[in-house]
Amino acid sequence: MSFELSPRRLSWDEVDPARYPFDGMSAEHTVSALGPARRVPRRPDVDIIDPAMSSWSDDEASLWADAMSHALAETYGPWAVGWRWAHDEGDVGGGPVGAWCCPLHSITTAEETPARVVAALCEWRGWLESLAGWFEAYPLELATIEDQRILWERAARNLILQVADRTDCGSGWHGHCHQVLTWFLARWGVAPDVAEDLVDQAIGGRFRSWTGPDAVLVDDVAEQLALSLRPDDDAWSTEPAPDHLETWLAVREAVQWQDAPGDGADGPVPPSRDGAAEDIRAFDGALDPARAQGLLAALEVLRADAARGAALDFELLSSWQQHVLDTPYPPPFRSLPAFAKQGRERYGIGPRTRTRLDACLADSGPNGTRSLPLTARAARAYLDVCFFHPFDDGNARSAFLVLVFVLAREGVALNSVGLLRRVAFRADDPQESLRLARYIDLHLSETRRTTASLGS
Repeated sequence: MSFELSPRRLSWDEVDPARYPFDGMSAEHTVSALGPARRVPRRPDVDIIDPAMSSWSDDEASLWADAMSHALAETYGPWAVGWRWAHDEGDVGGGPVGAWCCPLHSITTAEETPARVVAALCEWRGWLESLAGWFEAYPLELATIEDQRILWERAARNLILQVADRTDCGSGWHGHCHQVLTWFLARWGVAPDVAEDLVDQAIGGRFRSWTGPDAVLVDDVAEQLALSLRPDDDAWSTEPAPDHLETWLAVREAVQWQDAPGDGADGPVPPSRDGAAEDIRAFDGALDPARAQGLLAALEVLRADAARGAALDFELLSSWQQHVLDTPYPPPFRSLPAFAKQGRERYGIGPRTRTRLDACLADSGPNGTRSLPLTARAARAYLDVCFFHPFDDGNARSAFLVLVFVLAREGVALNSVGLLRRVAFRADDPQESLRLARYIDLHLSETRRTTASLGS
C-alpha cells in the first residue's frame, strides 16, 4: 500500500474524522509498537551548525520521518500524515501543528522522539475534529444556494480566521487556509476540482506569509467564494467510475515527452554513493527490516538484469516482485480491477491488459518512441507500472524498481532518490508526468555535480 506523504494533497475524504476511528488515549502504546518508533536514528554528537548534523537531518532523519508517516497512515488512515504539518518553516511548513518542528530539532532520543510524534499526531487529529465540528455547524445545500449565500459566506469567514489563529499566520499559512476552504466546500457536495478553482479565484493570491489578513480582506474573500458557488457545482454523478488505466493511456499519448529535461548525451553517470540502497535501508528498514531486505534483494537482481541488457516486461517485473513480496513464486498479473489513492482511482482489467503493459514497457529502451530523453523514458515506465497496477500488492515498490532499472540499463545511478518515492502522481494530469521527469533530472544533475567535484 502506498500513501501520499504530503498533507497538502489530502482530500477531505482522506482526513474526515468520521471515517477514521482514533483513540488518542491508546496512541502512545500503538505508535511505540510501530517499526520506526523502535528504530529512532541516533543523533550525531556534534553542534547543530556542524555540516554533519545538516547531512544527518536531510538524509537519515528525514527518511525516518517519512517512514513514520507511512507507518502511521497504514495504522490510522491517510489523515495521519499531517502530524508533520508544523508551524512556520517547519517540516512541511505553514501548518497547525506545534508539537513537532522538523527532524533536525525534533528527533532527539529514542524515548523522547516517539512521544513527540504522538503529541503531534494527537494535535493534528484534534484540529481535524475541530474543523469537522465547524463544518457541521453550517449544514448547507448547493441546491438552495441562493437562499444560503450569507451562511456560506459566514462559514468561510469563520474558517479563515480559525486557520489564521491556529497557524499564527506564519510562513506558508495561506496554503493550509486554501486547503481548509476547499475541504469545507467538498464536505457540502462541491466537486473537489471545482472547489479548488473557486478557492483559488476567491483568494486571488492576496494572502501572504507572516502577514495576518485584515478584516476587509477576509470579508472580501469569503464573499467572493460564496457568490461564486452555483447549484450545478456538485460532485454527484450517475456516471460509472472512470477507468484510470484508460485515462492514463490517453494521457500517455498526449504528453509532450520530448520536452522532458536532459537528452542522455552525457552517457553513464556513476554515483558517489548508492542512493537507492541507502533510501531502502533508511526508509523501508525503519518500517520493517524484512521489507528492506526484500527490496535490496530485488535491487541486486535488477542491476544484474540491467547489466546484461534485459528487455523490460512483466515477466522481469514479476521476478523482482518475488523478492519484494517474499513469495515462493513470481506473483501473477492481477485478475481483478485494482484501486489506489483510497479508491479515487480505478484500473480496469481485460484480456489484453498484460500485453498492453509489455508494449508500453518496451518503449523504455534507448531505441524507444522517438528516441526520447532518458528522464522521460524512466518517468513513463514508472507511471506505466503505477497505473497498470499489475500486482495485488507492492506496486509502488515495483514502479520504483522499474525506474532504477531503466536508468541502470544505460549506466546511470543516483546519489539520492527522495523525490521519486514519496510523491503520488495522478493518472489524468499530463503535467505530473513531466514533473516526475524533472524530479529525475534534478537527482541526476545533483549526482553528476557531486561526482565531478569529488573527482576534481
